[in-house]
Amino acid sequence: MFGKNEVLETVEMVEKEHLNIRTVTMGISLLSCIRGTAEETADAVYGCIMRRAEALVPTVNALSREYGIPIVNKRVSVTPVSLVTAPFPEKSPLVGRALDRAARELGIDFLGGYSALVHKGTADYEKIFLTTIPEVLAETERLCSSVNVGSSRSGINMDAIRLMGEIVKETAERTADRDGLGCCKLVVFCNAVEDNPFMAGAFHGIGEADTVVNVGVSGPGVVQHALSFAPEADLTAAAEIIKRTAFKITRAGQLIAKEAAKRLGARFGIVDLSLAPTPARGDSVARILEELGLSAVGCHGTTAALAMLNDAVKKGGVMASSSVGGLSGAFIPVSEDIGMIESAEAGNISIEKLEAMTCVCSVGLDMIAIPGDTPASTISAMIADEAAIGMINNKTTAVRVIPAPGKKVGDEVRFGGLLGRAPVLPVHGGDASRFIGRGGLIPAPIHSFKN
Repeated sequence: MFGKNEVLETVEMVEKEHLNIRTVTMGISLLSCIRGTAEETADAVYGCIMRRAEALVPTVNALSREYGIPIVNKRVSVTPVSLVTAPFPEKSPLVGRALDRAARELGIDFLGGYSALVHKGTADYEKIFLTTIPEVLAETERLCSSVNVGSSRSGINMDAIRLMGEIVKETAERTADRDGLGCCKLVVFCNAVEDNPFMAGAFHGIGEADTVVNVGVSGPGVVQHALSFAPEADLTAAAEIIKRTAFKITRAGQLIAKEAAKRLGARFGIVDLSLAPTPARGDSVARILEELGLSAVGCHGTTAALAMLNDAVKKGGVMASSSVGGLSGAFIPVSEDIGMIESAEAGNISIEKLEAMTCVCSVGLDMIAIPGDTPASTISAMIADEAAIGMINNKTTAVRVIPAPGKKVGDEVRFGGLLGRAPVLPVHGGDASRFIGRGGLIPAPIHSFKN
């Protein structure tokens, strides 16, 4: 239970430092919804979401009022849809539209799981499913998609990566009137996790219970505020401050997660410790790094500072929750973090530096706008680079880039809300098309043989 001082401290963090629960995400298995036809399956999927998630939004809103902690998003993740539609993959959009309709009618902010797991090979039905992603993301409002193309255990599926570069391009073109918004809802993973509460990469793993509640906490402003009281502290002391602060943030998330699961009749899954920023001032991971002594995020020292932050957040958080999972780190999405946005606008950060930073944080090249004429092979090469970092370092990495149609370097894209805005960053001018065109499987590293 919370003591009196902890309650008062939490209230102050909410009122002054942007503490919030970023998302309560209900994971729902759809395997029991598979029927003989796509139409029957879509109807069963719609009915399943409407039944199981019916109380999600009102329950979470009630918890927010009772505990005085803002809960920003109410979300649902589902079994990877490619598995549900395997008998009729060309009709997968029927299920996608049914999911989006259910999310809209229930007031769910985002629904994740229009996904495929192709890290070791791509079955015929999955190849067809992947080609439906651009259409579905263009036609739906709340549905999110993810594809896992590699793992430390199996290697990297370069054939899938080649296809995903083309799919990202097509998704951007189909939503050109919205600056390529469809790509904001599409993530390509290596080592995807099955209990991720954050979008756009959430899906409900096949090893999970029928219905699970996962919670993502967020408190970049709280961490920055705590560090501001120790401007001369050495980095050992700064790490201790971050650990203690992460503990307090996670305690709030644990409380909400267990109570939400109880009221919804679902199993409590995990608390994700990730520091998830927003475009609001005072809620930035980049500003934490600058509070540690960097003149601007992106300068030399940024990767070291981010590594320390990420580690300290995890060390503090694991002591506060009985079940930690998801991605659990520090997010660096360019368009969703005011500090990252301003650093990119000033030319202080590049895609190459962002790639280096992903070696030590969650999750990858995230919410980065690139020129609309960027070749699909270049996007595939970005995905391959991030997948290699994830595979070798046994961590989750991902790519969510937006090749903004008609935009060039220096232009800006605007998505609004939590998705924010971003300047269009330059990409390397070299050509990787021959490398990507080779296809095949990059073998798993030697440490994959651990058993």
